Amino acid sequence: MSTIKNNMLQRFLKYVAFDTESNDNATCVPTTEGQFVFARFLEQELKGMGLQDVLLDEKGYLYATLPANCNRELPTIGFISHVDTSPDMSGKNVRPRVVENYPGGDIVLDAKENIVLSVADFPEVENYKGHDIVVTDGHTLLGADDKAGIAEIISAVEYLQQHPEIEHGKVRIAFNPDEEIGRGAHNFNVAHFGCDWAYTVDGGAEGELEFENFNAGSATFTIQGRNVHPGYAKGKMLNALRVATALVQSIPSAESPECTEGYEGFYHLMGINGGVDSASVSYIIRDHSKDIFEERMSFMQKVAKDMNAKFGDSVVSLDLKVQYRNMREMVEPKMYIIDIAKEAMQQAGVVPMVKPIRGGTDGAQLSFMGLPCPNLFAGGINFHSRYEFVSLQVMEKAVMTIVKIIEGVAK
Repeated sequence: MSTIKNNMLQRFLKYVAFDTESNDNATCVPTTEGQFVFARFLEQELKGMGLQDVLLDEKGYLYATLPANCNRELPTIGFISHVDTSPDMSGKNVRPRVVENYPGGDIVLDAKENIVLSVADFPEVENYKGHDIVVTDGHTLLGADDKAGIAEIISAVEYLQQHPEIEHGKVRIAFNPDEEIGRGAHNFNVAHFGCDWAYTVDGGAEGELEFENFNAGSATFTIQGRNVHPGYAKGKMLNALRVATALVQSIPSAESPECTEGYEGFYHLMGINGGVDSASVSYIIRDHSKDIFEERMSFMQKVAKDMNAKFGDSVVSLDLKVQYRNMREMVEPKMYIIDIAKEAMQQAGVVPMVKPIRGGTDGAQLSFMGLPCPNLFAGGINFHSRYEFVSLQVMEKAVMTIVKIIEGVAK
């Protein structure tokens, strides 16, 4: 195993030991103390490496600088990853295992409980034959999203420190909390970061390069019914759950995540809660097209209006919010930052795969805050699940892609 890969692996294994799930129900920043514990650990690591301007603010945002090693006037660029992991799956007591020189076939994560990373369910795993891949024990997520990105950024900085012959300008790095619940950019200090542009290192498979994401919204329908003893309910009861069922049936099921791909948008049913007297139905709305997204948001207003026409005025109320926008319009005027990333990938032996993100990224919000910020691959597969894994060979290529971007900006 190469020195870069071994050091990166040891770093990554330390990082995934921290429990850093974010919590969408919390109002504090960061939303969990574990994120602050991990950020403090990273703060000390960056200081120990001799980086400058290391700052961990009161909200858990960590910033640092690798100073320029040449006197030429060069752009300041940044690299960003997030410290939190998804609350969709436990990130506590992660027990990673390295499958060296993966031979192909199923990987048993827990033989006793028959938890298997199977080729039948996840055929992409066989793309990594011959790789050293890190898996879980099947009871937690791994945390490659986005601790792989953090390990790669720090390993790239370390590589540049060890190779002073590579000229580079000022490089800024930042690690933020609460990305997984859509709040990662909310308290990001763009002015303090001081970059001409940046890259989030938060993508998936090798070569992913993304500067388009969904326009995103949320819709919460609140339903007020009337609960009456069921034996005497005729003409009196209004069952909020039946209204909820009718509401869900009015939204096209063919336009859901499980039926769409590529640039196709969707309505995603997130939850139905309540009982006869009151209930709520929550959706998220996604589309790459700004115009179609607005149509989708308007459609949700129509659904609420139609339900009230059917069941009675004010039975259904709607809370409709825009969450984030497609960063493409902010990146397109500076497409050279995509060209630089493509060339860097090629120099690192990576085939660039420019594709839209079927989701969101801190980079989308940051782009609208004045920091153009496309997304680079970090290597993780099956994010947010017990079947998450990452290839060390791909992580090493991510490190070298970062190095080559920094080197390329100086040329």
